[in-house]
Amino acid sequence: MMQRAIGSLVAALALLVAPVQAGAWGFYAHGVTADIAYANVSPQTRAKINELLRQEAMLGTPECRIRTIAEASVWPDCVRNTLWRWGYTAAWHYRTTPICEAYNPRANCSGGNCVTAQIERSHRILADERLPAHIRLEALAFMVHFAGDIHMPLHSGDKDDRGGNDRVTDYGIVPDRNLHSIWDGPLAERAITTGPDKVLRRYSAEERKELGGGTPADWGRESWQISRDIVYPNAFDVDDTCASDLPSETALTQNDIVEAGPVARRRVQQAGIRIAELLESAFAPGPLPVEDRR
Repeated sequence: MMQRAIGSLVAALALLVAPVQAGAWGFYAHGVTADIAYANVSPQTRAKINELLRQEAMLGTPECRIRTIAEASVWPDCVRNTLWRWGYTAAWHYRTTPICEAYNPRANCSGGNCVTAQIERSHRILADERLPAHIRLEALAFMVHFAGDIHMPLHSGDKDDRGGNDRVTDYGIVPDRNLHSIWDGPLAERAITTGPDKVLRRYSAEERKELGGGTPADWGRESWQISRDIVYPNAFDVDDTCASDLPSETALTQNDIVEAGPVARRRVQQAGIRIAELLESAFAPGPLPVEDRR
């Protein structure tokens, strides 16, 4: 527990000193979703995760460590800064559908280069025990990270503004951020650290059933709908964000922030429990599906 707590603290401090990244859920939110998942898997799955973590040196990324699952959850954002080696993964972090169009789970994913396809691909690689351990560790990091990304609403729905990156947005008294970075960072952090109970804990079977389930396409649809029905109306104080163009600048008032908090909090909880489900199914004993064994 102490090692995971230190990992989350380091991730949080990194967020304070690092530049905001256009395509990443905040380091702190990613670390917490991973720690929620770790706290809600079986001891057997936890042992298998720890076994893979011991293969970290084989990844050849000493500047981007994976000693804990919290570090694994931010590894894909760290390595993609090395463009010559990992730049091709940038498109894997999102799959955006305009909020004023019908949601299409198969659009904007040419060649599997989107978050939904990469969650599924990483899960299949992680589940294949025939593959080298460091390849499966890489897949674990991608899967945990992307399953977090898809729960951040602006990774799935936007209004012609690159997931809110092009909307200059004040966050309370903090000026000149953008809508994406606010939902990535300070809003997620506030949601995690406030509320009636702790976000990072072992959830009951009833809670896990209520928060979990679904497929990556389902999770993307949820995020798209939240962008359409909550994120943009909350930021621009309009009932119908598709009725007209939105201004390029806006501000989240204290009341806006308070109203958005429970939504962000629930997405973090859902991400954590669903990552746990992905991990459990990937490490479950049994043969691979027939189509995977050719």
